[in-house]
This record gives sequence, structure tokens and C-alpha cells, in this order.
Amino acid sequence: MSKVVIFGVQDFADLAHFYLGLDTEHEVAAFTVHEKYLNLSEFKGLPVIPFESVQDLYPPTDFKFFAPLSPLRMNYLRESVYKEAKSKGYQFISYISTRATYYGTPVGENCFIFENNVIQPFTSIGDNTILWSGNHLGHHSSIKDHCFISSHVVISGHVTIANNCYLGVNSTVVDGVNLAASTYVGAGALIGSNTKEFGVYPGAKSEISKVPSNRLRGM
Repeated sequence: MSKVVIFGVQDFADLAHFYLGLDTEHEVAAFTVHEKYLNLSEFKGLPVIPFESVQDLYPPTDFKFFAPLSPLRMNYLRESVYKEAKSKGYQFISYISTRATYYGTPVGENCFIFENNVIQPFTSIGDNTILWSGNHLGHHSSIKDHCFISSHVVISGHVTIANNCYLGVNSTVVDGVNLAASTYVGAGALIGSNTKEFGVYPGAKSEISKVPSNRLRGM
């Protein structure tokens, strides 16, 4: 059991607080955000403090960190917070739902893995990656760092997903495909061949102009 500081005061932090309280022995001690966004003194009945000075009030010798941020700017925002908290000396927890099918293969730090994910044997998941509910990660596949996998995504066997990728709801990656770094896969898309770095692959009924701008900003 660890005492944990959560980054954020919006939906993802709310969900992290819920799942950690429901499904782990961790104790959430406080929330933190960047000082310029600090407009609450409490969230979920716990203190909210400036990220810039979090280490003074909740030192990394006594507290661990969890930063389950959204995929804004192709996960680069979450990556920057993760790296800054790491530079402050924090160790990170990861959350894997007890309602996920998981065989103990490697999962990195600061990962948030929801219920009903099927993570087959001989897979690996890197640091700072989120798997929303109901995905399938096929055997001998690898998800690297700072990725976001939406709900009901099928990742087939022998797939490699490089850093900072985003996979939309109901998308599918065919066996043996490599997704290059910062690939955007839209909802419902079928990826049957290797992608290009910073490539955008909208779903069959999507138009590239309709890709949410907050996913691509900063690419």
C-alpha cells in the first residue's frame, strides 16, 4: 500500500480516485495541478496543491505519484508531466483492474488499465500508457511509452505500437503491423500495414478535417 498524489482535478483524476479506492490498497493523499490552473483548494475532499511545490508538502520519500492525463497533444502533455514528476524524484504507481484478464506480463509505471481488457501472454506495455475499457492486446505484441488506447480496440498478435500513439474507439490493427511513433488511428479504422511517423489514419466514415484538433495539436 502506498500514499499517492494524483495529478489533475478533472475526469481522469476523478476516475483514478474512484478506481484506486475501489480496487487497490493505495490511499490517495492529495491532488496537484500546475499553479496557473489552480482554482480549487479541495477535490474529492482532499487538498489540491501546486505541482511546482508538490515535493515540499508531499515528499517523494513518503508519497508516490499517479498522472493519468488525457491524450491531449498526442499524449505529449501527459509525457511532460510524467517526466517532470520523475525529475522531482517520484516513483509512480500503475493501476491494472482486477477485472482485466492479465497474465503478469511486463507493464511499466504510470499505466492506467481499465476493466475488461484482455492482455494475452507474451505481451508488454511500456510506461505512462492508458488502456481504456474493453480492449484486446494480442500475443507477442508490444505497446511502448505514452500511448492511449481507447475502448474496444483490437490489437492483433505480433504488433508493435511505438511511443505517443493514439488508437480510437473500435479500431483494429492487423497481425504483424508496426505503428510508428505518434500515429493517430481514428475511431473504427482498420490498419493493415505499417504506418508512418505522425501519420493520421481516420476511420472509414471519417474525414481528416474531423479529427479532433486537441488530439493533433503540438504534433
